[in-house]
Amino acid sequence: MKAKLIALMFGFSLLLGVGGLVSAQTVQQTINNGLECGSNLKFPQSTPDASCGNVGQASNSIQDLVHHIVNLLSAVVGVVAVIMIIFGGFRYVTSGGSDSSVTSAKNTILYAIIGLVIVALSQLLVHFTIKNITG
Repeated sequence: MKAKLIALMFGFSLLLGVGGLVSAQTVQQTINNGLECGSNLKFPQSTPDASCGNVGQASNSIQDLVHHIVNLLSAVVGVVAVIMIIFGGFRYVTSGGSDSSVTSAKNTILYAIIGLVIVALSQLLVHFTIKNITG
């Protein structure tokens, strides 16, 4: 049972990692195109050239990359927190009335919920900061 769960979690993280890698490569190519335009002194405002895209695309791509990374990490931490809540509930049910086991199970559930709240607040903070920096 544990081997199946570990294999399922590994496959899910591999799937998310490949999607993030493809997105990161596209973002990197857009950034490189913007850097080449600037180094060749081709500014889209003065000479609209099809090979040099909008300079703003690079900053939007970086912003999109940060959003993808924050969302991916939030999803991973969220999944881990839900698993820990389920694990804590299982430990609570199987504690057999032992005070130390019940306390340990309650702490596991409490810390997992606190972790979820911290992830939600940190995601709000990152999005707020990016929104204010990029204008």
